[in-house]
Amino acid sequence: MESKLFGQCPYVTAQTVVQGKWAILILHDLSKEPVRFNTLLRILPSMTHATLARQLKQLQEYGLIVRKEYPQIPPKVEYSLSELGQEFLPTLDAFHQFGLKYMEYLNNQNPSRPDPAQSESEMQTNLH
Repeated sequence: MESKLFGQCPYVTAQTVVQGKWAILILHDLSKEPVRFNTLLRILPSMTHATLARQLKQLQEYGLIVRKEYPQIPPKVEYSLSELGQEFLPTLDAFHQFGLKYMEYLNNQNPSRPDPAQSESEMQTNLH
């Protein structure tokens, strides 16, 4: 259920548009190039087919991504950021920077945690 403040309060509106456990990661994965559905499933292995389909549909309905279907057999569908979705890239960058700072904070709270810089490079290699 959408809040009565959707479309009236910028914070509620932004939060609603990128709601969902996977929305930010999907937007990140689409930030570099168009990606096919099955590729997204491989990139985000703990997500189910149904969850990915639902999240992509929601992001498409909010105008953040574009679904391009190619008329061929077998069918080929790619997802990419829309022009509006491109506007979210600086926010993704800010999330990235905050995540690094928070990982550093966690490491300072518990020195036995892995080094955030090392974790970031591993994450870039593995998933994102």
